Amino acid sequence: MAAHLDEQQELDNFKHFWKGWGRWLFALLVAGGLAYLGHAWYQSHLEDKNKEAAALLAQMVDKAQTSTDPKALNADLQNLQQNYPASIATGQATFMAAAAEFDKGNYPAAIAHYNWILSNQKDAFVQALAVQRLAVTQLQQKQFDQALKTLETSVDAAFNALIQETKGDVLAAQGKPKEALAAYEAALNATAKNANTRELLEMKIQQLK
Repeated sequence: MAAHLDEQQELDNFKHFWKGWGRWLFALLVAGGLAYLGHAWYQSHLEDKNKEAAALLAQMVDKAQTSTDPKALNADLQNLQQNYPASIATGQATFMAAAAEFDKGNYPAAIAHYNWILSNQKDAFVQALAVQRLAVTQLQQKQFDQALKTLETSVDAAFNALIQETKGDVLAAQGKPKEALAAYEAALNATAKNANTRELLEMKIQQLK
């Protein structure tokens, strides 16, 4: 009898607890479950989008090797940029387009591509490379002050050597050897001891001493 009373008391306590708090706990569990499912769906959706973008990039590369129609390639690039702006594949395609414009001497078009990358791509390496290539393109046009301003863009510290070396190139072209030397030395200090780029940096430093 006592055991029955204890069970009944526990049941009554549970009912009281559920009446006061159960609905809120259930809501939290549902919200948590939905959040998890939403995150899982988003990750799956993102992976699918990246795969689609990579496939389109591969098609674009194949077309670039066999086609001389720039309009078709531009259409492919616009498709990637409009539908997959955050994909690394789109970043790669835009770098390719910028390099092609640079090689043709169409620097304003190359600059537009690099600015698009900076506005739409979040990967640290992609951001740093876009900053560096944008500055090089501005240097090519003798836009020294604009190039130096571009190189002030915040990038991951892992890419300081790349940015400092390019800064040195701009300053050297601007006729500022002391400032260029300081930038090259900063780049050398930020470069790994076994990096292949150290030799070129050391040559640039020796030329200014």
